[in-house]
Amino acid sequence: MDKVVADAALAVDDVPDGASIAVGGFGLSGVPNVLIDALYARGVGGLGIVSNNCGAMDSGLAVLLSAGRIGRVTGSYIGANKEFARQYLAGELEVELIPQGTLAERLRAGGSGIPAFYTPAGVGTQVAEGGLPWRYDGAGGVALASPVKEVREFEGTEYVLERSIRTDFALVRAARGDRHGNLVFNKAARNFNPLAAMAGRITIAEVEELVEPGEIDPDHVHLPGVFVQRVVALTPEQAVDKKIEKRTVTEREARG
Repeated sequence: MDKVVADAALAVDDVPDGASIAVGGFGLSGVPNVLIDALYARGVGGLGIVSNNCGAMDSGLAVLLSAGRIGRVTGSYIGANKEFARQYLAGELEVELIPQGTLAERLRAGGSGIPAFYTPAGVGTQVAEGGLPWRYDGAGGVALASPVKEVREFEGTEYVLERSIRTDFALVRAARGDRHGNLVFNKAARNFNPLAAMAGRITIAEVEELVEPGEIDPDHVHLPGVFVQRVVALTPEQAVDKKIEKRTVTEREARG
């Protein structure tokens, strides 16, 4: 039952080229940076990433993206990541953009053994009708477009069929975790982390504080250890290394 491994490098040692990986985090919150850096050091490429976004500034998944290690992204947000946008428009990267709530539910469904579900999100748009550019040809044309999805009516409302997501691996970050893999997430870090963890066939969690089994109140567990196969305890320095994406300060009024 002890799922703790010595370090991040050992935890990702069997991740091969071309693996599909669900990654937790939103912006800079709850991103498993230590595991991502270990994956970068391992040198694997052609990765299929499933994550809300693909890193911000020079951290998180942006490390793998800038190195050309990612072949496909399934996500909801490009945002201010200029390199992400450049690779997408240049035809270097395949991107499936889907509604954020749909992404969350596709991950949750995958971890729950549900193969597909119907949702009203995307009905009447290219999400359902197809034609969204998944890959450009580098000259402004579309090399690969999204397919048409099944639409059905239930009680007078149309819904589009969305398939669940399962990945080879998942990387997540938690505030606390025990040796059995039970995890607790801190505030906004409880974003896509539990869902990504559920979707991975092999889920690896980096935890800021490792505790012994029984120290976490069962009522406080956000993700049961059944979804986690490996746990990496961060050093104190790694645990507190958290960047701020946008710093906003209030100007003080001049004193008379």
